[in-house]
Amino acid sequence: MYRPLLICCLLSLPSVAQVKVSNDKNTLPEIGVVASNAISIDKELQIGQALMRQLRSRAPLVGDPLLEEYIQDLGNRLVAQADNAKFPFKFFLIANKEINAFAFFGGHVAVHTGLIIEADTESELASVIGHEIAHVTQRHIARSIEAQQKASPLQLVSALGGILLAMSNPEAGIAAISAGSAAAQQAAINYTRSNEKEADRVGIDILYRAGYDPAASANFFGKLAAKYRHQSKPPAFLMTHPLPESRVADVRARQSDYPDVNLGPSLSFQLVKARLQARYGENQELNIQRFRDWLKEARHPVTVQAAKYGLALSLLATEKLDEAEMLISELRQEAPENLFYLDTFTDIAIEKKQYQQAIEALQAQSERQPRNRVLVLNLANALIKNKQHDEAVRLLKDYLLVNPEHLLTYQLLTDAYGESRKMMEMHQTKAELYALVAAYPRAIDELQTAYNYTAQSTLEKQRIRARIEQLREEENRLKSL
Repeated sequence: MYRPLLICCLLSLPSVAQVKVSNDKNTLPEIGVVASNAISIDKELQIGQALMRQLRSRAPLVGDPLLEEYIQDLGNRLVAQADNAKFPFKFFLIANKEINAFAFFGGHVAVHTGLIIEADTESELASVIGHEIAHVTQRHIARSIEAQQKASPLQLVSALGGILLAMSNPEAGIAAISAGSAAAQQAAINYTRSNEKEADRVGIDILYRAGYDPAASANFFGKLAAKYRHQSKPPAFLMTHPLPESRVADVRARQSDYPDVNLGPSLSFQLVKARLQARYGENQELNIQRFRDWLKEARHPVTVQAAKYGLALSLLATEKLDEAEMLISELRQEAPENLFYLDTFTDIAIEKKQYQQAIEALQAQSERQPRNRVLVLNLANALIKNKQHDEAVRLLKDYLLVNPEHLLTYQLLTDAYGESRKMMEMHQTKAELYALVAAYPRAIDELQTAYNYTAQSTLEKQRIRARIEQLREEENRLKSL
């Protein structure tokens, strides 16, 4: 449901491979870089950060470290092959069964969990993400503003409001963004079509160069177009970005310029799909039966592992801990360093209150992969459960130095401070949580409460007062965008 229309167009395009024989990289148009007259890179980053903070408060973002790491790694692999990447990209998941994805200011790319479930291969998923990356690198948002010659602050704020509305309701968002004269609407539609065509072309090249199958783009497009052609309510993906036959044909023609790329099934992708089905399925008993059936039918080693993994997660969710542990132990024997399996192993240990066992397993792996988000956050959680609050705080604060806007880390840090009765620190951390969702008045309230626990510490009082002023400035900047 979360899809900005003009600002973040989505399409499904396959992933990439080595280097294209006839290097078209330098022949692709770079007209996106000329949009700096409409909005600067710095302004785009500011708006992107502000939108992200509001999106956190409005959308069910997925805070699962394993899933976060997977989608970020996949996105980074694609961005590494993109031209004109002006800033670091942030990829994230929204828990929504709608088939959708979108990009917006500042290199933010959102993917609905429903899109991953619908994709049959990692190349199909990567094709959509590559397309969204192309929208960002070609600066289609800024170009649409420039094309309409409506870059005044008042109109920009109005457009951003429409974008946020579209993120939560595609139909309402389209109406909000499209409001205006018929001529303006037609110009916007034509410009969007131009953007889509360009993103198709650039996205396929990104996809191929990153090592994925370029045929996946046309395959995924065609599959979606055929599946929903005669339905009265197609997914948000198709509502905001229709796939006429001419466009699907154009993508197929472009795909034919690239050599065939034959890839086997991706274990990580299949584990992600199994995790989403197990974690977000509405009926866990039904999930258990589905995974058991899948396991009986599975022939490829990758699908066998994914079926076992999904079954273990569903058994864990229904508190069938011994059977879940048996399955995960089998998987860990085959791949002892696989973080998906280690994560579930430690979850089972924590459910059984075997905290030290979980801590030891995570610490052993952390020595080989320091600062890994899955290991750090799981270890911090296990330490909190084991009443080792100071060690958990140390880990979490260290992680925040390189990931300063990670919501789950602040949530765990709040728990650690609360359970150890460090009230000033707990309220300060809660303030940062509220700031990350643009709830600035509540953040300031938390800091004022923290101020009451400073005792005679003049330094802490000064820090809190300074942070309150910073938050007020951030709130005013948000209002001025």
